[in-house]
Amino acid sequence: MGHRNLAAANRLLKPAFLSACLAVLAPAAAWAGPPFVTDDPEPVEYRHWELDLASQYANNEDGKEGTLPHFEANYGIVPDVQLHLLVPLAFVHPNDEPTMYGLGDTEVGVKYRFLHETDTTPQVGIFPLVHVPSGDSDRGLGGGQVPAFLPVWAQKSLGPWTTYGGGGYWSNPGEGNKNFWQLGWLVQRDLSKALTLGAEVFYFGKDMDDGRDRTGYNIGGFYNLSENHHILFSAGSDIAGDNRFSSYLGYQYTFGPREAEEK
Repeated sequence: MGHRNLAAANRLLKPAFLSACLAVLAPAAAWAGPPFVTDDPEPVEYRHWELDLASQYANNEDGKEGTLPHFEANYGIVPDVQLHLLVPLAFVHPNDEPTMYGLGDTEVGVKYRFLHETDTTPQVGIFPLVHVPSGDSDRGLGGGQVPAFLPVWAQKSLGPWTTYGGGGYWSNPGEGNKNFWQLGWLVQRDLSKALTLGAEVFYFGKDMDDGRDRTGYNIGGFYNLSENHHILFSAGSDIAGDNRFSSYLGYQYTFGPREAEEK
C-alpha cells in the first residue's frame, strides 16, 4: 500500500506524505512480525494457524494513516514452512485533505526456516513477501505496482530472553520510487507465562527519489489471555524520519490439531 503510483496519487496526496506512508501502509515493511517491524525466522507449527485481527496507526508530519482493521492469516503447511496472507482496510488522511478509506494492497508470502537453533547457533530463515495491488492507487490506498521483499531473519534464545533480527532488500517499482534496504533488531523477555515485553530498533533506506532514510523504535509485546487467545501491542516513533507516533493493537487466535502438538 505504501508503494504507490506517484503520477496517480499526487492528484490527492502531498509527495512528502507519500514517502511517509511506507511507515504504516506497507504492512510487511511496517509490521513484519506483529506487533513489531522486525520479524523472526520461526514459522507457525505444522498444521497450526495464527489468525490476527488488528489495526495500526501512524501520525506523520504530513498526515495520518493506518489500517482499520487488517486481517492476517499464517498457516504451517509443512514442517518449517509457513504460508502468509494479509488483507487490510486502509485509511489515509493528509493534512488539510479528506480521508480516504478502503481496501489496501494485499500481502502474500512464505516463511522458510532452513536452520534450527542449537546451544551455540541461532535459527535462521527467509520470508519473501509480495504486495498484490488490490488497493485503489488513484485514492492513495494502493501502490499500483508489485513490490517484493527478500529478507533473512535469525533468532537466539537464552532462558526467558529472546533476540532476533536481520533484514533484506525491497524491490520497489514505480515512477519516482527506489529500491531500498530494511534492517531491524529486537530483544524481548518473558516476564511471566502471560506477559512478554520487548523493544526494537529498525532502519529503512530511502524508498523514493525525493524521500529520506528512516530510523525508529518500538516498545511492546503480547499478553496471553489463554493458550489460544492473545493480545498484541506496540508503540513507537522515528528517531530520524517523518513519523511522530505509531502504534499497533491486535487480537490473535492460534489453534491446531491436538495430535500435532503431541509430536
